[in-house]
Amino acid sequence: MQLSDRFLNLVQQQLRSFNADVPVERLVVYVARPREGQAPSLEAVGEWPETSNSLPPVEADPELRTPSQVRRWYPLQEREILLGVLRAELPSSFGGWPETLDNNLQETALVLANALSLEIERAKLLAEITHQQEQISLMVHQLRNPLAAIRTYAELLMRRLGPESNHRNLVEGMLTEQAQLNKYLSAMDQLGASKQQISEGSPAPLLLPPWLPKNKDLNMRELLMPLIKRSSVTSSLQGRIWRGPSVWPLWTDQVSQPGDGSVAEIAANLLENSFRYSSAGSPIGLCLNDEGLIVWDGGPAIEEGLREKIFEKGFRGPKSKKLLGSGLGLALAKQLAENLGGSLELVIPPSLLDTDLPNEGNAFFLKLPRG
Repeated sequence: MQLSDRFLNLVQQQLRSFNADVPVERLVVYVARPREGQAPSLEAVGEWPETSNSLPPVEADPELRTPSQVRRWYPLQEREILLGVLRAELPSSFGGWPETLDNNLQETALVLANALSLEIERAKLLAEITHQQEQISLMVHQLRNPLAAIRTYAELLMRRLGPESNHRNLVEGMLTEQAQLNKYLSAMDQLGASKQQISEGSPAPLLLPPWLPKNKDLNMRELLMPLIKRSSVTSSLQGRIWRGPSVWPLWTDQVSQPGDGSVAEIAANLLENSFRYSSAGSPIGLCLNDEGLIVWDGGPAIEEGLREKIFEKGFRGPKSKKLLGSGLGLALAKQLAENLGGSLELVIPPSLLDTDLPNEGNAFFLKLPRG
């Protein structure tokens, strides 16, 4: 285990600041290192007064095996587990160990034991994170090959269909989705690569990178159209009725602002939830008004006792526990909406928002700041 500079500095600070009425000649802190098939090795990680010479492990120093009236050992342990030891020595001319000195050394050992326990836990978590990052990188690498093959097959199919085929839009949709998946994989590959800390109150990261073509002069209509096309195809495959926007407010035709990528992402998340969790065969739709956008379904209404909880991180309702998911989507979508200066709320029934919408079902209203 690699000990952090923070822990090593804390050890030295504790040793330098040790205060006792009786002069202490030497203090040394050892950490237990596991050895396969043998007792742990006790290796020095800090000493006072400091010297330039590195100390050998306890088991390699014959002098420490000899009992001494001016040397004592204080275990650094967590419950039954020995994490290390604190070694203290008095001048050879000193006759005994005062009780106050012994109590002070025990308190110092307790502080060091707690710090060492936290350091070990930190190292374990860091190792787990590193392992997960390695697994993510491996998975991303493995997924790129079949995605590249899908793109190749789709491009070949485009050549065979010809420019007048009615099926070209389906293949074009496949190519668009394949490109978007590549973006998601690139985002996954960068997880943990940045060392920049996210402070409390800073904007939440995007759930997934939004669909943003290279053309900068986009508007919200162009950002939403890929989602609408995808939803239309999904509805057809699931045997649902799909209702896309019949009205496009003026704000959807304005050149997109920096936060509009988040709006498209929230809409994508809401639509995905509707297709995944609403009852089979129920209609689904997206509509727009002057205040924002609405994603609705015509299935059974969410139970009253769950209507606030579904926005909590990690919460999953009884019907959703059998399906894949993390319970984070709505919580993060709500946070993104609030970061934009807007809001996300559940409205039941959808007709309360628009009389053309169903009198039963659920509607998620993303209200956006305008003006």
